[in-house]
Amino acid sequence: MSLPENLQPDEASPYWLNKGDNAWQLTAATLVGLQSVPGLVILYGSIVKKKWAVNSAFMALYAFAAVLVCWVGWGYRMAFGDKFIHFLGMPNVSLDAHYLLERAFLGYLPNATMIYFQSVFAAITLILVAGALLGRMNFLAWMLFVPLWLTFSYTITAYSIWCPDGWLAKHGIIDYSGGFVIHLSSGVAGFTAAYWVGPRATRDRERFPPNNILLMLAGAGLLWMGWTGFNGGDPYTVSTDASLAVLNTHVCTATSLLTWLMLDIIFFGKPSVIGATQGMITGLVCITPAAGVVQGWAAILMGMMSGSIPWYTMMVLHKKIWLLKQVDDTMAVFHTHAVAGSLGGILTGLFAVPKLNRLFYLVEDWQHYIGLFYGIYNGHTTAGFKQLGIQLLGILFVVCFNIFITSAICLLIRLVVPLRLAEDELQTGDDAIHGEEAYALWGDGEKYESKLNSVYEEFPPATKSGEVQMA
Repeated sequence: MSLPENLQPDEASPYWLNKGDNAWQLTAATLVGLQSVPGLVILYGSIVKKKWAVNSAFMALYAFAAVLVCWVGWGYRMAFGDKFIHFLGMPNVSLDAHYLLERAFLGYLPNATMIYFQSVFAAITLILVAGALLGRMNFLAWMLFVPLWLTFSYTITAYSIWCPDGWLAKHGIIDYSGGFVIHLSSGVAGFTAAYWVGPRATRDRERFPPNNILLMLAGAGLLWMGWTGFNGGDPYTVSTDASLAVLNTHVCTATSLLTWLMLDIIFFGKPSVIGATQGMITGLVCITPAAGVVQGWAAILMGMMSGSIPWYTMMVLHKKIWLLKQVDDTMAVFHTHAVAGSLGGILTGLFAVPKLNRLFYLVEDWQHYIGLFYGIYNGHTTAGFKQLGIQLLGILFVVCFNIFITSAICLLIRLVVPLRLAEDELQTGDDAIHGEEAYALWGDGEKYESKLNSVYEEFPPATKSGEVQMA
C-alpha cells in the first residue's frame, strides 16, 4: 500500500521521520514553554508583594532566555551527547544545520526537535529554583547563577538519569518526566541557595500578601494545562502511553488540589485559594516521575498523598524543625518540589506496572522497571525491592549533589557580586532594582518626585480660572 503524497519520504522528510510524532513533540515542547512564559512569569509576578512584582516576573523571564542560549551553546550535548566522563556528556554546540537535521538518539525525531523539547525542561527547572529566592536576591547574582547552575548541576543530573549512557539510567531508575531531574533538584537547589542568599527584609517575611490572586490563578492554570505537554511528550511518540500519562497527570493533580483544600478547611476553617494552588503544584510534581507507568487508581492514591504529606511538612513540620524555620524559602519550593518530588519517586518504586514500563522503555527484562507491589504479586520480590532501592539511590544522589554544587556556585558568585540586595533596595523593591513598577495607579504611570519621598505631593497653585497647571 502506497503512502499519501504528503507522507512520502523526501529530502526534507527522510524515511525515519514520523511527521505525527514530530508535530506532537513540537506542540508538547511549546506547552512546556508556556508553563514558564507566561505561566510562571504571571504566577510569580502575582503571588508576591506588589513592590516585588516586576523583579519576580523578570527573574523567570531572564532565566528562560538565558537557559535557551546556553542550551544550544553547550548544555544539550553535556546532558544528552556523547559520553565525556562517567556522569557527563561532551560539551559542544548544537547549532550546525547538519547536526540539527540528523536523527535524534531516540526514535523518529530530528535533533532540532529534541533540543527544543529538552531546552524548555531545563528552563523551567531554573525558574522553579527562582521561586525560593524571590524578594531579595541580587539580580546580577541571579544572572550569573542561571548559566552556572545549568552547566554544573542540571546537565549532570539529566545525563545521569535520562541519557541512555547515564549511570542511574543504566541501573534502571524510573523518572518518567522529571520528578528527580527537575523537581527534586530544583527544590533542593532553591532551598540551598535561599540559605546562602539570606532572608527577605523582616517586614516582607512577616507579611507578604499576593498583589493579584486572580492573575496568580491564571498563571497556575497555564502551569496545570501546560503539564499536558510536560508528561505527555516524554514517550517521544504519539503513543497510548502518552495518552495514559496525560490522563494520570490531571487525575492526580485534581485529587491533590481537593485533598489540600479539605485539609485547609478542616484545620483552618477556610478554603484557601493559595493553598489549593499549592496542592495543585504538589500533585503535578508527584505524578511526574510515574505519569505513564502507573494505573489510574495509583494516580488517585498519589494525589491523596501529594495533597496531604507536603501539606503536613509545610503547615506542621516547617514550624517545628529549626533548619526549615531558619531558611526563607519564598515559594516553599522545598515542600512543593523537593518533598513532593521525593514522594513521587518513592511511590513510583511501589506502583510502577511492568507492562507499562515495557511500553515506555521498550525493554523486555522483568528484572528492571518493576514496582515493589507488582514484584511481590508476580513473585519477583527481589526485583521489586531492587527497584525501590534504585529510586532511593536517585533521591540520595540528587539531594547530596545539589546541596554541594549549589553551595559552591553561591560561594563563587559571592566573590564577584553580593548575593543579596542592599537594605535600601529591599525596602523599595522594583523601582530601586529596575527603575520600573508593576502598577500605574495614577497619572498614567508618571512618577512624581517629592522631597519627602511621599505619595502625598504638593500640587502647583491654581490659576485664576481654577485650573491646575502641571510642569
